[in-house]
Amino acid sequence: MRRTKPSLEPRRMSSTPHYQTFPTNPPTSRGRPLSSSPSPHPHRRADSEDDHHESPLPTRQLAVLAVIALAEQTALNSISPYLPEMASTFPEVKPGQTGLYVGLIASSFALAQFATNFFWGWLSDKIGRKPVILIGTFLTMTCFLAFGLCRTLWQAMLVQALMGLVNGNAGVVSTCLGEITDRSNQSRAFTYLPVIYGIGGITGPLVGGVLVFYQWNGKKNPYPYLLPNLFSAVVLGIDLVVCMLFLEESLEEAKDLPPLGKRIASLFTWLWQFTSSTRPTYVRRLLGKRKRAHHHHHHHNSHLDGVAEEDEGEDDQSETSTSLGNLIPHTSGEQLTKKEIFNRDTILLLVTYTIFQLANIAYNSLFPVFSEEPPPTGRGLKPEEVGLSLAFSGAVTILFQIGIYGKLREKVGNKVTYRVSLAAFVIAFSLMPWVGYKDHTPWKGMGSGKGWLWAELGVILFIKTVASVGGLTSALLLITNSAPNHSVLGTLNGLAQTLSAAGRAIGPFVAGSLFTAATTIRPKGELVPFGIFAGISFVGFLLSFGIRGENLEAEGWSDDDDEDDDEEDATGDEGEGANERTGLLRK
Repeated sequence: MRRTKPSLEPRRMSSTPHYQTFPTNPPTSRGRPLSSSPSPHPHRRADSEDDHHESPLPTRQLAVLAVIALAEQTALNSISPYLPEMASTFPEVKPGQTGLYVGLIASSFALAQFATNFFWGWLSDKIGRKPVILIGTFLTMTCFLAFGLCRTLWQAMLVQALMGLVNGNAGVVSTCLGEITDRSNQSRAFTYLPVIYGIGGITGPLVGGVLVFYQWNGKKNPYPYLLPNLFSAVVLGIDLVVCMLFLEESLEEAKDLPPLGKRIASLFTWLWQFTSSTRPTYVRRLLGKRKRAHHHHHHHNSHLDGVAEEDEGEDDQSETSTSLGNLIPHTSGEQLTKKEIFNRDTILLLVTYTIFQLANIAYNSLFPVFSEEPPPTGRGLKPEEVGLSLAFSGAVTILFQIGIYGKLREKVGNKVTYRVSLAAFVIAFSLMPWVGYKDHTPWKGMGSGKGWLWAELGVILFIKTVASVGGLTSALLLITNSAPNHSVLGTLNGLAQTLSAAGRAIGPFVAGSLFTAATTIRPKGELVPFGIFAGISFVGFLLSFGIRGENLEAEGWSDDDDEDDDEEDATGDEGEGANERTGLLRK
């Protein structure tokens, strides 16, 4: 009988992963989204459209998240233009101490966020993203209504602390972005988030600078800062309605829960049981289980007692399932260890992200105080001028993010853009103390002192904008890609926001204290605060070189060295495969 020549094709090892089906239950958590274009070298840049397919963006949900981010950024950024002047009107603030108390007010907000951001991230992993966003938006809106009525230092600090306690939406929005996108399109989605922040950086300072009225009907206005806060509250109210109507739940496990109204009713039921009952249903259920276990080992108990206990346990279980069970989804996903979540790259990311936020908030706190402080330590600008300069910074943010950042990130990757951003902070802090004065004689009579002042501020604000926009986008992408599973993405983003809140809590207070001390130093006392934060930013820049994870970049990207190594490995593998096939033929 003629022997058939063995086919070579079945012996070739396929590079595409194949999955076997086993008699096990599927996981309830979808985990990290799989790549839409599997490849034997997942980090190699695609050479053609056939090698890399980008998933379509969920534009409707992106638009809703954009509304959330824009509303909050407009409201939060509206405070900075008038805050130094508002603080100076408080009876507790003495002349020359404005910077210190502006830092205290800003730090109270960030310190409160530090206390609760991790909780909001954890809670969003339990009850869903949408309820947490709605709660945060509503409570933030009420805080803005109260802030416009503050007339003393302790009132302002209290309201800012409450505002920080109830607002954890920044981390939850980033989590939603990570869940509705995958590695093929996440770079585009995360690129638009700082654009929204940039628009909020324009609208917010304009609201805070333009809507302040010192006179009302020819009389002194007792609440000159109420109108910008009312406007911010209205914007957040519109945001709340949009979220209620159009925002979809992105947490997979929470989609099986009852409607939000029923869950709120269940929450009140659970709170009522907890506060009014001496033995709430969940306590009786626990005790019933223990009693049933006790009766199981002691058969001498009566049959009727056992039936009574069983009925009570069933009733407790049904009551509990209609209250607390409707609030938190039951998950059976893979449990990850701390070492899997907090690896070297994740730890360095969290540390450098804290430094990044510390530098960013310190600059944002120092700039208005430095600009409005009288010479020689400050530059003597008015709140309206500070608001316009911040609006210019927001416009630069949009242009840079849309026109430059995406192409730059595609060429150098997330890690390099993150390092460049930290280095740009070092440059911006180092240059700021050398900005000229409005009344100085220009160099060789070219232009005017005020013109040179605005030109120098424009250059430095551009550098700072590049640092904040590029760093924020890259950091969000790196943190999202470092999460081993979507089941911990909310917690990881909450932790990142918590640590960044720690930096934002320390930054304004330290910056304000250093600037207050700098007013007593002659000459160039402003070198002290800006120089110290330049050094802190340089430490973060050095630490960023330790972030080297291979899975932190977007799909289809790698540097040239990795590509050369992959090509050499592929060539070697093909050569070995050819030798094996030749040997089979000879046999």
